[in-house]
Amino acid sequence: MLRRGLSTILMLVLVLTLAACQSQSAPQEFAPTGEIVKKAIAFQFERAQHQLSKQLKTEPPTFDISQINVKQLDPIVVADLPTYHLQGTYHLKLNLRRQSVTQRQNPFDLYLQRQSEGETWRLLLKNPNLSSQSASWASYLIE
Repeated sequence: MLRRGLSTILMLVLVLTLAACQSQSAPQEFAPTGEIVKKAIAFQFERAQHQLSKQLKTEPPTFDISQINVKQLDPIVVADLPTYHLQGTYHLKLNLRRQSVTQRQNPFDLYLQRQSEGETWRLLLKNPNLSSQSASWASYLIE
C-alpha cells in the first residue's frame, strides 16, 4: 500500500515537471526595457502618421512620448522565440505647424519579440488569417 502511494506521488511529480517544461511562456526577467517599449510605440505612431501624411500631402508632425505605464505584461512564445504582450498607456505631445497638442492616457497594445541573439527586438503585428483559426504575424525591427 505504501509502495503504491509512493509510486503515485512520484508519477504525479514527474507529470507536473514535464508539463512545466512544455509551457509556452517566455522568461519574465528578459522582458523589454522602457526604452524598447517607447521605441515600439514611436514606430507604430510614425507608421500611422506617415500613411496619413501621405494621403493628406502634408509633413508628418514631430512628437514626444512620455509617461509610459505598462499595466499588463504577459510572456509568451511565438515561433520558438520569447515574446511579450504588453498593454498600458502613454502621453503623447504632438508638435504641429501652428500648435502643440498633448494627449494623455493613450492606450497601447504591443507584442515585442526578443531575437535569438538577445540583442535586438522586433515588434509583432497580428495579421489574422481568415482561412484558419491561427494568426500570422508581421515583424518589424525596433532600432
